[in-house]
Amino acid sequence: MPSIDLSGKVAVVTGSGRGLGLAYAHALAAHGASVVVNDVDEAVAEAAVRSLGEAGGKAVAEVVPVGTSEAAERLVNRAVEEFGRLDVLVTNAGILRDKVLWKMTDEDFDAVITTHLKGTFTCARAAAVRMREQGEGGSLILVGSPAGQRGNFGQTNYAAAKAGIAAMARTWSMELGRANITVNAIVPVAATAMTETIPAFAPYIEAMKSGEPLPDFLRKGEGFGTPEDCAALVPFLASEAARGITGQAIGIGGDKVALWSHPQEIKAAYADGGWSPDTLADAFPTSVGAELQTVGIPAPKFPEA
Repeated sequence: MPSIDLSGKVAVVTGSGRGLGLAYAHALAAHGASVVVNDVDEAVAEAAVRSLGEAGGKAVAEVVPVGTSEAAERLVNRAVEEFGRLDVLVTNAGILRDKVLWKMTDEDFDAVITTHLKGTFTCARAAAVRMREQGEGGSLILVGSPAGQRGNFGQTNYAAAKAGIAAMARTWSMELGRANITVNAIVPVAATAMTETIPAFAPYIEAMKSGEPLPDFLRKGEGFGTPEDCAALVPFLASEAARGITGQAIGIGGDKVALWSHPQEIKAAYADGGWSPDTLADAFPTSVGAELQTVGIPAPKFPEA
């Protein structure tokens, strides 16, 4: 494999002031890309730009909450005004408003859908328009989640948004293929402010902050590591080495990288003339319902004490 070289390419990374987004921005800059950093907090965004500059990268900040068409246009225009073009979009920006269904308000639902799902849509649309005008292809890298692949208790809004993002990646990969624009969803798993709140992970994350390495059962068994572990996938997908990869959902974390399957039929049964409620009740348990699918993110497997 050739070394990954993104020299001359320009990337917008939404929600890149800290955490996974900042790791993605650093990984892109380290391989030669110029980066537009985005955050809602000006001080955080400017600090991220300074850190990229100190590491030898080129970056500017655009402070705006994603979700609206106006915000998306601002991000794309900033890339073009500062660096002359746009080649890569990483839609990382997100928020959480976790509640069980019967306690979730319209505001809780709408806020998460606006940032994650509509923010991905508006930014990707603006980027696709620019990339098609340039006529040189590009890369849309949409950030998903295991919650969107499997569901997660208390995350109706977040899981729905992330499932929609994976579906949009599949759809846009078909629509943008002739323009040589690849579209993939990534499914990162890392020690972040969100995963620190999970009691099972908390002591290992605290130990990691003190300089201790994460144990192999987390890095390999659970595919759980640092944001920097996840970041390697982004410059790869933005590079010519991944030009033939599109429409995929790819998981990464710790020492693990994995390809998620697309939803598909796994078993079928047939009845001449069609089904009735009674024939379904008779046949379902021993045919298509013999092995129902599980839901939720599997609980981590920790070594026995």
